[in-house]
Amino acid sequence: MAEITWEEPFCAEGNNCFRIGTDTEANAYIAVAGQEDRPLTDSRDALRALIQEIKADKADHLL
Repeated sequence: MAEITWEEPFCAEGNNCFRIGTDTEANAYIAVAGQEDRPLTDSRDALRALIQEIKADKADHLL
């Protein structure tokens, strides 16, 4: 697995904390904070859109 640079966790009130990361090949990752060894991966644009929806209160969880 490529080395992932993780951002600070995003935590919503009463929910799990999630982290976004990228690698040197422009792949984006998302993981529950503390479980970065099991990230989901997708394009950077897809993950950015997902997080923007969550922050806009259009979704309060990922699954």
